Amino acid sequence: MVDQAPQAIPSHSFQKFGRLLLTGAAGGLGKVLRPRMAAFAEIVRVSDLARALPADGAPHEEVQACDLADRAAMDALIQGCDAIVHLGGVSVERPFEEILEANIKGIFNVYEAARRHAVKRVVFASSNHVTGFYRQDEKIDARDLRRPDGYYGLSKSYGEDMAQFHYDRYGIETVSIRIGGALPEPANRRLLASWLSHDDLTELIRCSLFTPNVGHTVVFGMSDNPAAWWNNRYAAHLGYQPRDSAETYRTKVEQQPMPAADDPILVYQGGVFTATGPFDPQ
Repeated sequence: MVDQAPQAIPSHSFQKFGRLLLTGAAGGLGKVLRPRMAAFAEIVRVSDLARALPADGAPHEEVQACDLADRAAMDALIQGCDAIVHLGGVSVERPFEEILEANIKGIFNVYEAARRHAVKRVVFASSNHVTGFYRQDEKIDARDLRRPDGYYGLSKSYGEDMAQFHYDRYGIETVSIRIGGALPEPANRRLLASWLSHDDLTELIRCSLFTPNVGHTVVFGMSDNPAAWWNNRYAAHLGYQPRDSAETYRTKVEQQPMPAADDPILVYQGGVFTATGPFDPQ
């Protein structure tokens, strides 16, 4: 299925930011969201590693390559920005040393630069892997204990703590989106519960950027999936109303061979992440 054009967003529903930073702009989700961010700001500063980021951009864009682990470079990247959509970092389970540089040092550098430059709103791409060790027959909300399913999930849990700390101490507001499976369509049975369409993700980012007085809000990023394991009652103030549903694809998904009953893809909310690694030195 080809990704569809984003839903029209009413121009009267918010006032655009002057300059919005999008990190991770060359990643899978970054490429999808990059053109959509023009609806939210007059200027969109896009960033990723130099080897991944094309040097040219659209007329409304500023292209600025940056390594998240480089504190001075991150300070320069965030200077002049009014808000940040932080997608950057390692997005799969990897050895701790890789996670440390991009995801742990990286999120520290984002928030410290935001503090120095008086940025007051961050949208942080957290992950469902913060709670990946809950079983799929359990229902949870944002106040339930975190149960990360790997180094990646641990790094996103740390990012949520950074967001809370910087709100409590410095008043920087954040919406941490525990993104489910943000794909054109659900690819397997697990995603019938956790799928997030690209249109719904765009709408959730809009709500996260422009809803006043969010403090530090944690929201599960999912479409309107009847099989969902997550309850967003503590994020109701965002006004997020998903329009898509994984149920549209259920018949197609259930034509796939059934995995074994003990396969993590059927047991844990984090799926295969609960069984990836360890990454022992060679």
